[in-house]
Amino acid sequence: MTLEIITADSLAPLRHGFFTRRGGASSGVFEGLNCGRGSSDQSDIVTINRGRAAQAMATDLAAIRGLHQVHSARAVVAAIDKPDTPPEADAIVTDTPGLVLTILTADCAPVLFADHEAGVIGAAHAGWKGALGGVLEATLEAMEGLGARRDRTVAVIGPTISQAAYEVGPEFFDRFMDEDPKNGRFFAGGAGDRMHFDLPAFAAWRMREAGVAEAVWLRHCTYGNPGLFFSFRRSLHEKQADYGRLVSTIRL
Repeated sequence: MTLEIITADSLAPLRHGFFTRRGGASSGVFEGLNCGRGSSDQSDIVTINRGRAAQAMATDLAAIRGLHQVHSARAVVAAIDKPDTPPEADAIVTDTPGLVLTILTADCAPVLFADHEAGVIGAAHAGWKGALGGVLEATLEAMEGLGARRDRTVAVIGPTISQAAYEVGPEFFDRFMDEDPKNGRFFAGGAGDRMHFDLPAFAAWRMREAGVAEAVWLRHCTYGNPGLFFSFRRSLHEKQADYGRLVSTIRL
């Protein structure tokens, strides 16, 4: 099966993609393009999958720059020389042509950034904790350090869990309301004391408030389409032992 990659017009002509699970070598619960080194999938198969993604970006694994993602608000500049271990952060930026920035997700929001005029790009992993903590704003600040301007920067949110599938409890809601009462707009009522949180809308709003030129969600729900996307929450509901990770990429 060939790779299936979602792209955004606002990021063109930069080579980029939100990869689906299709076209990979993994099997079982990881069937498809599992690029998560932190999963229990066979490491050599994950390497094959990552190599296929690199090939789709017209390069090889030596150009890939990823992260040890920890749901933080930390953004780093991609190293020109590939480090032995990925830095612990949740966003990465560069102005170096040829480097491929990568983010792994399985319900959290993958966000790709570009200031076309400055020649600066970024990629962020924004779950609820990172988005609330400021990882998206940190990405913009790191890009500015390389000469980007946020009023020229476009940001695209790839496949993530939709509000309909993201049920949360009252403690979750209270945490957001304690941060800012305006956050209530991103919650809808559910059964009993449950609510539904709109992660992509919250992430887009944070970026618009930060002054980006454009912030959009491509409207693909990871939870609701098991044929295309891995989903952490779906794996829990189906009582699976583990889950695959989707890769999102961008290069100058």
